[in-house]
Amino acid sequence: MSGRRWAAGLAALATAALLALWAAGHLAPPAEPPADLTPLSDPERRELRSLEKQAGILEKKIRSLRPRGTYLIVDTGRNLMTLVENDRKTLTAVCSTGSGRALSDPEHRRMWVFDTPRGEFVIRAKYRNPVWIKPDWAFLEEGEPIPRTLAERMAPLELGAYAMDLGDGYLIHGTLYQRALGLSITHGCIRLGDRDLEKVFESVRIGTPVYIF
Repeated sequence: MSGRRWAAGLAALATAALLALWAAGHLAPPAEPPADLTPLSDPERRELRSLEKQAGILEKKIRSLRPRGTYLIVDTGRNLMTLVENDRKTLTAVCSTGSGRALSDPEHRRMWVFDTPRGEFVIRAKYRNPVWIKPDWAFLEEGEPIPRTLAERMAPLELGAYAMDLGDGYLIHGTLYQRALGLSITHGCIRLGDRDLEKVFESVRIGTPVYIF
């Protein structure tokens, strides 16, 4: 791995850690150390100044990694989505994420694992009144034959009033089963309730970052 790619990976990891702590409400300024009444020697003062300088450099690097503007944070462990606008949390919504279950198709030697992917993504597209084109696994899961026509795959109500595309088939969308929000039960997509979905849809744009951990 090249130095640039290593640095980029480290920056992404630091960003994810910072966002996770901030979204959970655990990120706060460090407490002031207790006063030390013992005078410092000259070498100790030099060492202290050096450490303070290093700490200042690290704080600047952390601030530079923090995203700006509008972005989404998805905590799959707690099934919570946070909308941040100009450094303010404007929405914290209960969502549903991937179940982690596996489904196999021995006849065609296929397998699906229904996890929500982790990492940094962007909103690639936005849809009003989206229509779900049901994939093969949706029929196999129900024990139904795989249809031969596109019309048999169309499910116009399943995704709710809005959907936002994260790529590779993963969406942020609505749900017919709002009582199940907060549970890890999806096939990898992120589900929101009607009001929260509308707020998020109207607040983000194509290119808005989405951080999932």
